[in-house]
Amino acid sequence: MLLSVLQANAAVLDVEANLRTLDDAAGQAAKAGADLLLTPELFPVGYAPLRLRSELDPANLPAIRAQLADIARRNGIALVYSLPSVAGSESGASAPGRGWHISATLIDATGAELLNYAKVHLFGGEERQAFVAAAEPPAVVTFKGVRTALLICYDIEFPEAARAAAARGAELLLVPTALSAGFDAVPQVLIRARALESQLNVAYANHCGIEDAYTFGGGSVVAGPDGALLAAGSDGPELLFAQVRMEAVRAAREEVPYLRERRAELYREWEGRLGKDAAAGKTSGA
Repeated sequence: MLLSVLQANAAVLDVEANLRTLDDAAGQAAKAGADLLLTPELFPVGYAPLRLRSELDPANLPAIRAQLADIARRNGIALVYSLPSVAGSESGASAPGRGWHISATLIDATGAELLNYAKVHLFGGEERQAFVAAAEPPAVVTFKGVRTALLICYDIEFPEAARAAAARGAELLLVPTALSAGFDAVPQVLIRARALESQLNVAYANHCGIEDAYTFGGGSVVAGPDGALLAAGSDGPELLFAQVRMEAVRAAREEVPYLRERRAELYREWEGRLGKDAAAGKTSGA
């Protein structure tokens, strides 16, 4: 599969400008033969959690989703996008008193929705004020013959989240993100480690430039199941491409069978024992 990854600067709450950027990238990616375009976290509306919560009318979300589906159809390319969503509402319609999630959606080249995911790990005070954390594990669908799952930004920094997707059969993990400048170790080290330890392909799409109070460092990456970099962005706008091969996933899992040989029940016992030890005031050590 040929993946394309958009790294760009969004304009907060200027949906039309952001969709033009996304549409242009979809056209370029499709012309290059890409099967899918991955875009950054909350890109269609820009990343500014408190402004989104106070100024974005959730009644407009279905129309934005319809425009994104149209971009996929017109350009003939699958798309992963991220938007706010009203908790418990697939339509995104306004519902007084309901919290909002940060969500990601995979649509195919006809605009049909294949997969939805809501962010489990919120990062920072503004996200926690504006959104509520979800609790559902990453689902897996077959896209172009590839078992595919979604995570969002901070989720991928927890090995348990990536492993949950891999344990469900994922071979490709698509991650919209909004990573601030100064956290270069995340794309350069941690994303590669997540790919290696769960033996899957991980694609990670970040913003760049300044959006309201946030400065983003770019650095989008695609990592293979051996931890190798398949594509890496700089700090400015660009469209990355990477060929991901599922035979590499299967070969890695056969050579070193991490998933098959993990001892999930034992790890749960260890965690339970840790809680009992903490309650009893015990500590580990020599």
